[in-house]
Amino acid sequence: MNYTIIGAGKSGLAAAILAHENGDSVFLTESKPETSEITSTLNGYGIEAEFGGHSTRALQNVNCIITSPGVPPSSPIIQEAQARGIEIISELEFAWRQIANPMISITGTNGKTTTTALTTYILQNAGRSAVSAGNIGTPLSALVRTLTPDTIVVLESSSYQLDRTVDFRPDVGVILNITPDHLGYHGSFENYCRAKWKTSRNQTSKDLLILNADNPEAAAASEFTRARIMPFSIQSLQQGAYCRDGKIYIRTDNQHTEEELMLFDDVRLPGVHNRYNSMAAALAARAFEVRNENIRDSLMSFSGVEHRLEFVRTLHDVDYINDSKATNINAAWYALSSYQKPIVWIAGGRGDGNDYTSLDELVKANVHTIIAIGEEAQAIFDHYCIATRCIKATSMEHAVELAASNAEPNSVVLFSPACKSFDMFANYEHRGECFKEAVHSL
Repeated sequence: MNYTIIGAGKSGLAAAILAHENGDSVFLTESKPETSEITSTLNGYGIEAEFGGHSTRALQNVNCIITSPGVPPSSPIIQEAQARGIEIISELEFAWRQIANPMISITGTNGKTTTTALTTYILQNAGRSAVSAGNIGTPLSALVRTLTPDTIVVLESSSYQLDRTVDFRPDVGVILNITPDHLGYHGSFENYCRAKWKTSRNQTSKDLLILNADNPEAAAASEFTRARIMPFSIQSLQQGAYCRDGKIYIRTDNQHTEEELMLFDDVRLPGVHNRYNSMAAALAARAFEVRNENIRDSLMSFSGVEHRLEFVRTLHDVDYINDSKATNINAAWYALSSYQKPIVWIAGGRGDGNDYTSLDELVKANVHTIIAIGEEAQAIFDHYCIATRCIKATSMEHAVELAASNAEPNSVVLFSPACKSFDMFANYEHRGECFKEAVHSL
């Protein structure tokens, strides 16, 4: 088999190495300049590669193209490959075809990483062999040769990865929510929804699809699958996971009576969105016969993931929270609704056609001061400066210093950008690390 890999990021490299180890012919093409680290890795396996653009060599004698997440359908090399009738798949599809492990695929506009980590945590606490993979940081291709047969793979699946799947079929699919995002890549909200729905497109009646009943676009996936449906909601339901009277309840397929799982307030992660994430993770764990006691203990002890409502420190009775992973308006909405204390909100970065109107009521009720940064600083300032104290900062260090000087005792400095990171930083992880460094330097 002759493969061309597009992209030399984590997933591209992992796919190239796996294909090479399988004995296939591999050529990697990358639009960015080469780095010594990547070149050294490829040379160690004897994998041919090109950098700084895509030549005609990339499409010669190719049976299949494996494309990295984020390479848009409009890319010339993708367009040319389609014109030639070459199969194009994602790294997720490529790796999935080579394993038979039980799999949970978790997708959604927001909450994917937290729910993936939480589900893995619950399974491991219950004594099950489980590992997180996919968009959370470890490509599935990197695990193919190391998985034991009984290991449950908990996969964070992005719309980019799902968009190029063909036969992908998880045992359990989870769709947390769908709100407008990545429209530049997908072309429309409808196309973005279709990509998310691919989580369950190939599922059968033997499989399970867990859906957010309170999000119309997520719930609509039930129309395009043959899987059994298990909903979750903060309202009372007849089946699934749901909330009532300050408690979370579960009623699954074979139950005639509901089971009380736990009190809302006992879930360690803050915010209503984490009630949704917790219910989804609980249902996924129950699909693998994890007991309620194990689920409850895990939800009471799980402290979250880095860069997602991550507690950094308390200084002078002010809590500093790193939510750098909030790269869109919807994620920032959840963050702003998660705290009872007055908030100094640091926001900004590279906008994606952002409309801040949906945040106005939360800002009015919860936010004391806004510190605006990055390319979007002026737009944020213009939107909020009349009704809310708003200050523009020139750097992350400056933003943290301004936030500290404007924060009152018993308040929260919340870094939840609502924007992409690429104006000032390599990615949201780099941005979050810079925020934490600045906070620890106070």
